[in-house]
Amino acid sequence: MNGNRLAHCTSPYLRQHAANPVHWHPWDAEALALARKRDQPILLSIGYSACHWCHVMAHESFEDPATAELMNRHFINIKVDREERPDLDRIYQSAHQLLTGRPGGWPLTLFLTPDDQIPFFAGTYFPRESRHGLPPFRDVLRGIAHALDDQQQMIQDQNRGLMQALRNLAPRPGPDLPDFNTAPLENARLQLARGFDETHGGFGQAPKFPLPTHLARLLHHWATTRIDGSDDPRALHIVEHSLRQMARGGFNDQLGGGFYRYSVDTQWMIPHFEKMLYDNAQLLGLYSDLAQAGGTQLFADTARATADWVIRDMQSPEGGYHAALDADSADGEGGYYLWDREEVQGLLDGETYQALAARYGLDGPPNFEQRWHLHQPPAQTQPAERESHRLEAARAALLAARARRPRPARDEKILTAWNALMIRAMARAGRLLEEPRYIDSAQRALEYIRRELWRDGRLLACQGSEEMAPGAYLDDHAYLLDALLELLQVRWSEADLALACRLADLLTARFQDSEDGGFFFTADDHEKLIHRPKPFSDDATPAGNAIACQALLRLGHLLGNHHYLEAVDDALYCAWEQLSQLPQGHCALLDALDLRLNPPEIVILRGTGAELTRWQRRAGRHFAPRRLTLAIPSDADRLPEPLDKPGGEGVSGHICGAAGCEPPIDDFERFSARLSETESTPPDERARAFQGSAGSFIRARE
Repeated sequence: MNGNRLAHCTSPYLRQHAANPVHWHPWDAEALALARKRDQPILLSIGYSACHWCHVMAHESFEDPATAELMNRHFINIKVDREERPDLDRIYQSAHQLLTGRPGGWPLTLFLTPDDQIPFFAGTYFPRESRHGLPPFRDVLRGIAHALDDQQQMIQDQNRGLMQALRNLAPRPGPDLPDFNTAPLENARLQLARGFDETHGGFGQAPKFPLPTHLARLLHHWATTRIDGSDDPRALHIVEHSLRQMARGGFNDQLGGGFYRYSVDTQWMIPHFEKMLYDNAQLLGLYSDLAQAGGTQLFADTARATADWVIRDMQSPEGGYHAALDADSADGEGGYYLWDREEVQGLLDGETYQALAARYGLDGPPNFEQRWHLHQPPAQTQPAERESHRLEAARAALLAARARRPRPARDEKILTAWNALMIRAMARAGRLLEEPRYIDSAQRALEYIRRELWRDGRLLACQGSEEMAPGAYLDDHAYLLDALLELLQVRWSEADLALACRLADLLTARFQDSEDGGFFFTADDHEKLIHRPKPFSDDATPAGNAIACQALLRLGHLLGNHHYLEAVDDALYCAWEQLSQLPQGHCALLDALDLRLNPPEIVILRGTGAELTRWQRRAGRHFAPRRLTLAIPSDADRLPEPLDKPGGEGVSGHICGAAGCEPPIDDFERFSARLSETESTPPDERARAFQGSAGSFIRARE
């Protein structure tokens, strides 16, 4: 069989390669059967539509007829979108690291044996011509073409070793069940502080990723210390300084909102220009949390700008959120976002230009390929009200001019997991910032998932026909369960609670490892692959096991379901050795451990009208990450027994913990005073800017 089979695929990334002279196949039974029939190795190429180096390799090699001829003659060529098939990407990224001793990336290039799809050679990007120590891709193809014939025994031996190494990746509980304790939480706090960039914020050196799970862990740690009286202001400083620098840098789109993928420098000035939905979801939640925790206006403004960008540029008319914006445009990487001085001067009057140039670095030398990418240089102060209005008008003029440029390509597929992350973030931002339109956006996206991605009691991972769209993964179920619990704190919905319970039951029935604990990445009826991962560590998104544990803990305590709570304990037992040895790599799971050690505070409100809303707003006024608040109208019926609290003529508040529920409170002031006991309310006068090891502070000003 010849020809390219990608034209009718649902993935925009696969369709980008539909005109290649390479005889590409999607990963399916037909392609795998063809490899076995012809006894030809599989060339597996994994990437995604917004990936810059994927585009480079496509232009250099996959569009080249001579390279394509080699690929077609010697291999069955399979192209995979890592966002549609995260199971394949996760497995083969692990295999790449085991084979090469180096972390992978995209594009990921592997050669697999035809009968069992085990990789025997792996790499990432290969250039057309030799450079940077990398061999030309054509030389790689020629070398691999005869490897199965010339080195058959060596490949078989290597494959056996690789399979054993993959099996060894699966964590297992120790012989003795540990007593859960705070040691991993404390060690993570120390490790994260050691990696903190005191000057520019964030962690480590360039390239610099935002690492939102690290920052969320530190923010939750600070909240815990404020409640128990052992205040840790340095943890809060790390979060504030990092998010402040990210918001002011070129890592944040200063005109249109939304964060890019990562910074290529330590200063957060020049990004890799792709914008991913999952990055922005996590950062939107963090900025909203920090704004509520008593931070400056910058954090609330940044959250709003990010949410507004999502609604404007990333939400489909049908309600779902698109996956990504490409780094490249007609002017090359980042060209859509760059400026010439003359262009900016032509859009603004002289006084406004001078104000904007000083604010966003146009008065300095060009910072990206002889052009300017807007950022706020260090030592900026909050502009005066008059200047602020002038800058706002200038930004609007530049944004309108930018909108007339050819836009970067948008990957318009709707992924359940990433949508769930954004639904949670939008609902949280809407609740904490009191912005109803963000809640409306989250609701529209949830209805899209319910309408298009929920089929016969099972979840799909992405939009498309039921035949093409893969079954949902651990992350899809866990993230969506977590998002539903956040939406339930905004408004009561019997249907949402029912869906949350269904997702929790699917997690424990189809994904749970009943022998060793934890949750597999794929369901028990998923396509059989060479490995079934059970990931506990975070990567660009929080570990599915971690979010499953957090959500099951909350739902288990909310409904009194001990089955959910036992599943969490089993997962933590399984991961305990990893948590103890490398806590900073498991920050989201540490949040689950923290919640296990300090069970959630459940607040059930019963009442009607504006007074119920008043009590609900009071419950969400201050940062209390362990609190779960449901405001249930008095006339709601068919409630689960733990939620069926009696109500009187007014509003009644019921506060419950691991030991049971306290007597109901029907007085607002007593209710407010009781909540204050478990809130991380910062002091009015905040001296936060940590100054070196001496521990002195100066007042932080924006």
